[in-house]
Amino acid sequence: MVCNRCIMVVENELTKHNLHIKHISLGQVEIEETLDRLQSAQLAESFSALGFELIDDKRSVLIEQVKHLVLDLIRNQHNHTNLNLSEIISNQIYHDYSYVSNLFSDVEGMTIEKYFISQKIEYVKELLVYDELTLSEIAYQLNYSSVAYLSNQFKKVTGLTPSHFKHIKENKRKPLDKIHDA
Repeated sequence: MVCNRCIMVVENELTKHNLHIKHISLGQVEIEETLDRLQSAQLAESFSALGFELIDDKRSVLIEQVKHLVLDLIRNQHNHTNLNLSEIISNQIYHDYSYVSNLFSDVEGMTIEKYFISQKIEYVKELLVYDELTLSEIAYQLNYSSVAYLSNQFKKVTGLTPSHFKHIKENKRKPLDKIHDA
């Protein structure tokens, strides 16, 4: 779940299955009931039809926590901190960074850093399409050291300069769940 509409869809689906929600937030749901295998399979099938995946093993949950933390860092401007990405993840996830990093790379096929950069660039694309901020403002907001560094990273990931991307704007953004190693 990556938005409030996703939460609403999940709430509705759980209600259809007569399940009671203890807690729900982006990427997590805790229900009052304990599901048997059949119920879990039925719920997973229902969510799959809606484009969601039911994750209940600890490794997958940890990876989802990392992904949500990365999105939160990028989109909510918590990235103006003196801590680096590995320290933030270790502090928030309560696991050794090398363990989390290796697990993430094994499962996702890319490093946390590449995932972070991919997500940042997707957000830059979004901000460019909205055309409300200058490239300098975007660079500052996303904690880039300079516009040149942002532009270089953008071109490395997309193959386009930010100004060229801004001119073409035609479906150059990807859904969050479709971002892979660039």
